[in-house]
Amino acid sequence: MHALNHHRLVGSMGRIGAAGDNAAMDPFFALLQKNVLDRKRWRTREELRIAIITWIERTYHRRRRQTRLGRLTPIEYETIMNPTVTLAA
Repeated sequence: MHALNHHRLVGSMGRIGAAGDNAAMDPFFALLQKNVLDRKRWRTREELRIAIITWIERTYHRRRRQTRLGRLTPIEYETIMNPTVTLAA
């Protein structure tokens, strides 16, 4: 608590044991568990870290339908907004 006050930060407003507090992140962590953590045994923390980042950037963010994009994936949205994208040769 002292560190939070020192940096003028506010701690979590949720109550201990309140299931609803984590509800927003539960689906994300379930997908992470299924698609990365359960796929293999990771030799090092660094290898796991890279696998998590790669999955988030290449799969989760690009394929997840987003409300603010009209329920399109980022790739679908970019294709609609910029249909004349040239492919690198």
